Amino acid sequence: MSWVLLIIAGLLETCWAVGLKYTHGFTKPLPSILVAIAIVGSMVLLALAVRNLPIGTAYAVWVSIGILGMVVAQWWLFEQPLRPAQLVFLTLLLISVVGLKLTSVER
Repeated sequence: MSWVLLIIAGLLETCWAVGLKYTHGFTKPLPSILVAIAIVGSMVLLALAVRNLPIGTAYAVWVSIGILGMVVAQWWLFEQPLRPAQLVFLTLLLISVVGLKLTSVER
């Protein structure tokens, strides 16, 4: 269950990071409120996940999900191209996250 919470926390991190673009410096109320909710939700779920997961592993996975999500979002939503070298490094990041998951022990 901790891994599910961590994955959802990482996805919420992606949501709030993407949402920052739409807040226009927190001058638009609705996007700003949604970003705040996503930040709180992401942090709460991360805190719950680290009850049973090593903090270093959980944090690395959480950040990596956010990075992967942001790169996909910038390509999909903001039409920024992905270069082949970026895809290679994203693949390495994904392999690292899977490796952390496979080698971590829940308490």
